Amino acid sequence: MTIQELFIMANQELEKVILQIKDDQWSMMMPPGMSRSPGNLELAVRYHTYDDAWVPDVLAGKTAEEVGDKYDYVKTEGDILKNYKKYNYLAVDAVAGFTDLDKQTHLSYGDYPAKDYLQHIISFRAFRSYDIAKMIGIDSTMKPDFVEALTEEYTPVIGFYRQIGVFPEPLEVAENASAQEKLLAMVGRS
Repeated sequence: MTIQELFIMANQELEKVILQIKDDQWSMMMPPGMSRSPGNLELAVRYHTYDDAWVPDVLAGKTAEEVGDKYDYVKTEGDILKNYKKYNYLAVDAVAGFTDLDKQTHLSYGDYPAKDYLQHIISFRAFRSYDIAKMIGIDSTMKPDFVEALTEEYTPVIGFYRQIGVFPEPLEVAENASAQEKLLAMVGRS
């Protein structure tokens, strides 16, 4: 699976979960460790919308200064699901047609090749879809090909991600655990 296909799958999985959030769940507080700053589910989804909104511009090589604050409104205003769907689809379209994985992207925390940028944001979407599914009480089972692709993508770099604080220490897991259980344990989730 290409990194572009993995990004698209991660966005689709997150969308599938977000569309199952019930009206009375938007105010649920994100559990500790699931979010860097305290907030509720609505704020978390609005942040994902904001993150997706940036994808086409980042892949085009634009800097934060060039983009400015044009997407800031999605963090606090407008129909949450309408905005989420709009920017999710725009991000997927941008990635689906993107081929220059060595292109330099300009992120708030430094410059990285596009492949690294996509890897960074895939982890955010993939594991957040699992976290939110558990949080709202729906099936958190990941597709086997998704689990396999995530395992292949993150096993070689898991140490780096732990070192920079993205993932906590791994959890113990039984030898006969499922592929999903092993993946989640690798990234410190159960």
